[in-house]
Amino acid sequence: MWQQAKLPVGKMLMPGVVSHATNLVEHPQLVADRILRYTAIVSRENVTAGTDCGLGGRVHADVAWAKLRSPSVDVALD
Repeated sequence: MWQQAKLPVGKMLMPGVVSHATNLVEHPQLVADRILRYTAIVSRENVTAGTDCGLGGRVHADVAWAKLRSPSVDVALD
């Protein structure tokens, strides 16, 4: 969709790059790849990574925190 639509000036995207639907902790490179798909379209400054949905109550708290720690993506994005 974002390849065809223009992002309004002053707006950012917060794509869900970490899933709430699985207990699997995403590999940092997978998260980076998901982020990079968006940055290639709307530029790096206009993307902030987020979760698919709220993690609370959907996965165990330890898994939720592991998922949020996983995107040590700085290395993967450079």
